[in-house]
Amino acid sequence: MAREVILQPGELFFGKEDVVVKTLLGSCIAITLWHPEQKQGGMCHYMLPTRGNPSTGLDGRYADEALALLVQAAGHYPAPIHEYEAKLFGGGNMFTEQQYAQSDNNVATKNIQAAWQLTRDLGLDIKAHHLGHSGHRSLLFELSNGSVWLRHHRLPHQRESRE
Repeated sequence: MAREVILQPGELFFGKEDVVVKTLLGSCIAITLWHPEQKQGGMCHYMLPTRGNPSTGLDGRYADEALALLVQAAGHYPAPIHEYEAKLFGGGNMFTEQQYAQSDNNVATKNIQAAWQLTRDLGLDIKAHHLGHSGHRSLLFELSNGSVWLRHHRLPHQRESRE
């Protein structure tokens, strides 16, 4: 039976074992990496795109640093980073106010932009994504086979939309 790891914002997990990694995402983003031949992978869960000039060690709460930590963790295994498959999830708008939901300055939008830019800069192959929209997501990542299971929960009283 697989061991369960629950990621909180700012945390990550990487390994090559029978583990199920779970997290809950609002405006945060989770990035998964999976190597299909080596059967290894990991996930990071970040809250904000960047903190600018970090004065301390890497902090997983920020997109650029969280992905750097995930890449460092992957570096302990024999496969180069460009061989990994990436999947991106989250960046949900957690407010019903239309003016905030459509703003390019909201945290969710900036987190999504950071995810795309950082994975592109690393040359990662994006196999799947479920980003944006309103509400939160429950995410489950099976390290034994690379499967990611997602449940999208809409905000209360939100009208149905096609996604």
